[in-house]
Amino acid sequence: MNFALIANIAVALAACWLLLHLQFRHVSFTKRVFAGLGLGVAMGAAMQVLYGAHGPVVKDTVAYLNIAGEGYVSLLQMIIMPLIMVSIIQAILKLRDASSLGKISALTIGALMVTTMIAACIGILMAKAFGLTAAGLTSTAAEVARGHYLEGKLTAAQDISLPNMILSFIPANPFLDMTGARQTSTIAVVLFSVFIGVSATGVAGKKPEVFESFSNFVHVAHVIVMRMVTLVLRLTPIGVFALMSKVVASSSVQDILNLISFVVASYSALALMLCVHALIVTGIGLNPRRYFKKIFPVLAFAFSSRTSAGAIPMSVQTQTSRLGTPEGIANFAASFGSMMGQNGCAGIYPAMLAVMIAPTVGIDPMTPAFLLQLVAVVTVGSVGVAGVGGGATFAALIVLSSMNLPVALAGLLISIEPLIDMGRTAINVSGSIAAGTFTSRMLGETDLDVFNSDAEVNLDGDEQVA
Repeated sequence: MNFALIANIAVALAACWLLLHLQFRHVSFTKRVFAGLGLGVAMGAAMQVLYGAHGPVVKDTVAYLNIAGEGYVSLLQMIIMPLIMVSIIQAILKLRDASSLGKISALTIGALMVTTMIAACIGILMAKAFGLTAAGLTSTAAEVARGHYLEGKLTAAQDISLPNMILSFIPANPFLDMTGARQTSTIAVVLFSVFIGVSATGVAGKKPEVFESFSNFVHVAHVIVMRMVTLVLRLTPIGVFALMSKVVASSSVQDILNLISFVVASYSALALMLCVHALIVTGIGLNPRRYFKKIFPVLAFAFSSRTSAGAIPMSVQTQTSRLGTPEGIANFAASFGSMMGQNGCAGIYPAMLAVMIAPTVGIDPMTPAFLLQLVAVVTVGSVGVAGVGGGATFAALIVLSSMNLPVALAGLLISIEPLIDMGRTAINVSGSIAAGTFTSRMLGETDLDVFNSDAEVNLDGDEQVA
């Protein structure tokens, strides 16, 4: 272990100590996330300037930063399935109304699908506005290797059909799905939890004492799981710091400059999609400025971690404690939003790629027939795209193969993939929260006192701070 590595670890530990100190001083959660984000950018930039993006010191330092960054993401993934189960079961026990459950599902899934369709249109618009095309792009060895890798994954993408995807949602082995072993495990656990909840309400009238005992058990389990969520969320600023340090330190400035048009076009599309979310919030009578201020911490985590599924616990906490959305709706939106209707990864990105790649095989991407087919394929193909690293690539494979476009050309963007994926993931999570907020408001379930409150609720604590 050389001096430079020891110095980097010492600086990282000092930054973590500072973030813990801010927590002990009861600094608000949002400010601590901002601090973690800023410290991560500063440390990552410093390492890149001193050692280079691909230097051995950076590689060794990132390995230690992963203990905090990837370790934090793993802890979040640990609590996803228990959180989904107890929250949805408890919500159904309180509802005791199958029609309400149907309305929640229909509104949530409908909002996710419609926003993904809009995201695809925005992706097409930005690709055209910036004149993006894959023709003439040069390939490095890494990009060629990435292209071959994508071609190897093509068979798996082509084998996916909407009927097969829907069938995969059924939890044939719920205990296997609780381990997250399948791409659609999250939705399978949601459905299994719904079956448990509906079954329990079915015996409420016949065996009230059994129902009462089960309801008390679920309540106790829910309290314990939510306490576990709180404990894990306390590590958010440290996790954001470590993840941002890693991304900034290992990003090549030259690679970004070589594909700057695609980077700018992508973030322009993501910004427009954020405006769409703001319009949805405004349309249902809520203040968009207050809304985005309240959801910023979870968007910052999604941006730095690049995992929509890992953001589920924080998303649920944000929707319930800051936006006034009932827990059952929040869980449905966060869970379904991590597996379908991802506005960034499954909407904007594959649509932009298709428009870029089409001219290389002599197809005019601006013909009505091509555009209608593309929007339809993107919307349907967004069902079942996992909210983890690589989800956008899989969505692109589904769309490109369905449109008979060469998938290997998608490998040309490998050098800027992490940078683009950060923004895409934040938009995915923003879309799922917007869907939950829309559903809650349309059903008249939103607690407006919570939403309109200017007191900030710490997601990792029990008290409110001014």
